Amino acid sequence: MSLRVFNTLSQKKELFDPIHPGKVTMYLCGPTVYKPSHIGHAVGPIIFDTIKRYLKFKGFDVTWVVNVTDVDDKLIDEAKVQGCGVMELAETITANYLAALRELAVTSIDHLPKASEHIPDIIDMCQKLLDKDVAYVSGGDLYFDVSKDDDYGKLSHRKSEDQQAGTRKLTGEEKRNPHDFALWKAAKPEEPDDVKYDSPWGKGRPGWHIECSAMSVKYLGESFDIHGGGMDLIFPHHENEIAQSETCFDKPFAKYWLHNGLTRFNTKKISKSDAEMRKMMDALVLSNLLSKHTGELIRFFVLSTQYRRPIEFSDEEIAAKRKGLESIYRLFERIQRVTGQDPYAGGDGLDRKLYAEGEDDVQKSFIKQCLDLRLRFLEAMDDDFNTGGAVGVLFELVSTINKFMDDLKVEISQAEKPRALAGGAVQTVRQLGGILGLFGKRPGGAGRDDGVADSLMQLLIDVRAEARKTKQFALADLIRDRLGELKITLEDRADGTGWRMDG
Repeated sequence: MSLRVFNTLSQKKELFDPIHPGKVTMYLCGPTVYKPSHIGHAVGPIIFDTIKRYLKFKGFDVTWVVNVTDVDDKLIDEAKVQGCGVMELAETITANYLAALRELAVTSIDHLPKASEHIPDIIDMCQKLLDKDVAYVSGGDLYFDVSKDDDYGKLSHRKSEDQQAGTRKLTGEEKRNPHDFALWKAAKPEEPDDVKYDSPWGKGRPGWHIECSAMSVKYLGESFDIHGGGMDLIFPHHENEIAQSETCFDKPFAKYWLHNGLTRFNTKKISKSDAEMRKMMDALVLSNLLSKHTGELIRFFVLSTQYRRPIEFSDEEIAAKRKGLESIYRLFERIQRVTGQDPYAGGDGLDRKLYAEGEDDVQKSFIKQCLDLRLRFLEAMDDDFNTGGAVGVLFELVSTINKFMDDLKVEISQAEKPRALAGGAVQTVRQLGGILGLFGKRPGGAGRDDGVADSLMQLLIDVRAEARKTKQFALADLIRDRLGELKITLEDRADGTGWRMDG
């Protein structure tokens, strides 16, 4: 199977062919750490962590860089509001962000450079542009001259006159033309000392765009394979990165540009007053979300949509994804009851050899269905990393396994082969889920601390069973209902009553 990716630069799907065979270099624009990160800041890392996992599955050696913007006007303004140092604020927000990424199983970042730690690299690139006469100093600021770049606008397919001035208001007299962008910004007297860096043009700080160019080149080289980010960064940020990088080094910057869709929030049910909007935005802060939902649920929610499409965030959507995820958890619990094997401990999935050894047509048909679904999962991922399609295939696989177990009554049957096949199929689910960064460990909040919860639940199950046996149905229903209020569901099955935690 051949991997194809949608390249924003060409506006079409292309066969993925890295610059150096067997190796992939990848850069993702990270957060500007001035306020606590929200769900939108997690989308890119989750998607590109999954992309790296899949590329590694296909045998590539992948190097992935995510930057941290800790030098920016927004940090200066927010630090002033909070009455703290800029770097102090940046370190606090960065630590919280990285803690959230760990909970979201974003664990494959190789380098996490900070702009503040790469000022010499940034100045060096600025000097190269100045030496090539494509940059100029005006009023202590250093600008890139857009008129010197003949193909400016090729990524966004917009003309230079459409460019916004940037994050800081600048008068037209400071620049040769209003479309030039800042490479270096002169320090203002009232600005704090911890964001004033020495340069050949005087004290100041780098512009946003040059930070990413300098850091990506340092870790990945002057040309690399994949540059990612949200669609909101295509213009002007990524456009300006291309302009300054390709002009500086006279070679293509990134071969493939991958942009994820933005997160949209459901605001229909609120009046949109300032107080209610603040309350809604606070609820979307990653640390607050992760106190309410598991990291695996948030990751599953993001990956249930093809990455280029917008993500609709709402309580209803989260609830729907939780229901779907729990159907997979229930299958894992079911297979552990039937086989005595912990699915999270690992094991072999189904393969063609097992198909050849199938004892009857029912077993062979089941193995073939599972292997066909595995192939469809990989085909979805080969189609521009279509995680939404891959998740849909996982649900089909779960349904197929449950039907096989129901038809053969594996809970009460003494036949070992069907149980073994079902266990192998569940390992296939877990292995495919692992490509998406899912099912690496048993979900938290399962309520099984040192076996005490199991013992207490078994006691309640026994009391309920006795109540039903003696026709005390009101008591039996009360036990079930009160447990339901605690998000504990009782499941009456052929082999007895079980329980599970919801959410």
